[in-house]
Amino acid sequence: MSKEEGRRPGQILVIEDDPGERRLLLEALSAGPAPKNITAVGDGVEAMAYLRREGKHRGSERPDLIIMPMTLSRGDGRQLIVEIKSDPRLKRIPIVVLTSSQSEENVDRAYESRANCYVVKPVEMDKFFSVVKAIEEFWLSVVTLPPD
Repeated sequence: MSKEEGRRPGQILVIEDDPGERRLLLEALSAGPAPKNITAVGDGVEAMAYLRREGKHRGSERPDLIIMPMTLSRGDGRQLIVEIKSDPRLKRIPIVVLTSSQSEENVDRAYESRANCYVVKPVEMDKFFSVVKAIEEFWLSVVTLPPD
């Protein structure tokens, strides 16, 4: 059995408050090649409950990857990144900021908050799917992630 075959499915947490954007991202991730389980939440409050396994998320899996935008309706994406990266139990989970903003200020803020990468969403659908596939392949197939 190869290393790839023996791997458990990757766990991805998608944080996205816009239902249309969330649906599109879930569709793109579902089309990707790596075995994975995807959970989507609508805001930072629910994301932290999921990550801390609180309330209805008591039995949740620790994600191997978080994909989120810089702006959220309930809370600032930057503050959420800081909160995740400040928690000793969560700080090693890679965070990919996937956003439409090309603002240098947002790029700086994301990396200052300790996001692992910042990706600008392409407008064209086929390019968007290619970018999401590349994110998934890199973080779930190429990178060696730390154990839980």
